[in-house]
Amino acid sequence: MIVVDTHRHRGLRQQLVKELKTKGIRDERILDAFMQIPRHFFLEKTFAEWAYKDVAFPIDADQTISQPFTVAMQTSLLNIKKGDKVLEIGTGSGFQASVLYHIGAKVYTIERQKKLFEKTEKFLHDLGFGNVRTLFGDGYEGAPRFAPFDKIIITAGAVEIPKKLIDQLKPNGLMVIPLGDESGVQKMLRITKNEDGSLTRENFGNYRFVPFLKGVNI
Repeated sequence: MIVVDTHRHRGLRQQLVKELKTKGIRDERILDAFMQIPRHFFLEKTFAEWAYKDVAFPIDADQTISQPFTVAMQTSLLNIKKGDKVLEIGTGSGFQASVLYHIGAKVYTIERQKKLFEKTEKFLHDLGFGNVRTLFGDGYEGAPRFAPFDKIIITAGAVEIPKKLIDQLKPNGLMVIPLGDESGVQKMLRITKNEDGSLTRENFGNYRFVPFLKGVNI
């Protein structure tokens, strides 16, 4: 993999970090991740010129790489502590997983699109994120053999809260999930799994994600 990270790119990342701060991102670990991880590496060459704009871009398999603020916001809501075991549903480009790993999480990430999984698995390894555990499978099923998890993050728009994922969450664990209907608009929820198994929901506003689909695509 041939990639180039220049002074210009680093300057653009500095501008992006300033923008994220103005939008309310305060966790210095997250801001440092956005400063250190070259987002343009994760994009097709067609879009690399605009990698540090706060916008989403298409990637392979009709998926998207979320806009930087969305990645930062979801990460912030997880309240990651060093060593937290985190399950990500929807690997996509691998950028979100890279941010989580950079701030100290032990990351397990599931992708349902076989070709995208294979591409991103190799890419993360080549980029130095080989300790991110990449899995091919149905996100609705989670990763029971690696459960329980301290945190679960879902990076696609769901129409329900998957019970199997709640079951894989530790007591007092957190799930961040965009939840909505078929209209394509979701509420960003942070769900706490209480000691007695009940759920507490917090709403952090409207977002748009690609649909959270069941099954796999080989």
